[in-house]
Amino acid sequence: MPKPHEAPPQNRLVVAIAYDGLCTFEFGVAVEVFGLARPEMGDDWYRFAVAAVDDGEMRAVGGMRFTTDGGLDLIEQAGTIVVPGWRGIHEPVPEALCTALRAAHANGARVLSLCSGVFVLAAAGLLNGRQATTHWRYTDSLKARFPEIEVLPDVLYVDGGTVLTAAGSAAGIDLCLHLIRRDFGTKAANMVARRLVVVPHRDGGQAQFIEKAVPETHEKARLGPLLDAVRAELCRDYTVASLADRAGMSSRTFLRRFEAATGTTPARWLLLQRLSKAKDLLETTRLGIKAIAATSGLGSAANLRHHFRQQFSTTPAAYRERFGTKSLTRPAA
Repeated sequence: MPKPHEAPPQNRLVVAIAYDGLCTFEFGVAVEVFGLARPEMGDDWYRFAVAAVDDGEMRAVGGMRFTTDGGLDLIEQAGTIVVPGWRGIHEPVPEALCTALRAAHANGARVLSLCSGVFVLAAAGLLNGRQATTHWRYTDSLKARFPEIEVLPDVLYVDGGTVLTAAGSAAGIDLCLHLIRRDFGTKAANMVARRLVVVPHRDGGQAQFIEKAVPETHEKARLGPLLDAVRAELCRDYTVASLADRAGMSSRTFLRRFEAATGTTPARWLLLQRLSKAKDLLETTRLGIKAIAATSGLGSAANLRHHFRQQFSTTPAAYRERFGTKSLTRPAA
């Protein structure tokens, strides 16, 4: 979640770790998000480099062979370090890599792991006493080998401030977009998500992606338009009964099928949509807190502040100060 008291890092260099047996998808996520030129983002965007763990030519999953322009010395120059998976959850992590990661983190660098890369951070001791996540297939192994870590099995990512971990492969996209949101705001994250042709933010956790049947076409035809209609009129009052009636289902059937399709309850989904709308209005408009609460469907300024404290550990005013468009005149609270 955004931390308004934290300024974006002055050091914009993102260094991705490369190793023999490289996980190609996770590495590609890091390159796609942080390594591409994005002139539309201005001169303050990230810079990117790749640090090799192993000497000489290395292999990547899928049959490619590659070399890089630098070794572990690049890590000490980084403001953000990405560990894109690891060659095996039981494969040892070189002490040189652990030492470099600990030193960089001690000097203020942020460290991200994608999928099985969490085992590298764990081996380096960077997750001791912290919360973390990884792919659902590996959570039991992570708990057993590193009991000092509080493993969260049903989330897409965990933001620990300077140590961040993502779940399965595609959750790495979610975490990287979240970091952009922290550094540059929602508008920038949305622009990158659009380039990637993915949603800017996925609600729910890993559980909704595990052994779930694909919703039938007629279910999507009924729920999809309903969700779009609710998003367009978040200021209205909704009940399970009224939503079920609009979807042409009984309340019990609607609750079951809604959770199967979204991974959450109607009340939770509606709250998240309203908070997302409120954040967008705080970032992009001059509207006051009362008007934003009414427009987003959260009712009162007190209710808006309550949910911001509960969900984001901050206030609407602090969020606007951190992420609001600087050219807008400061509105009344």
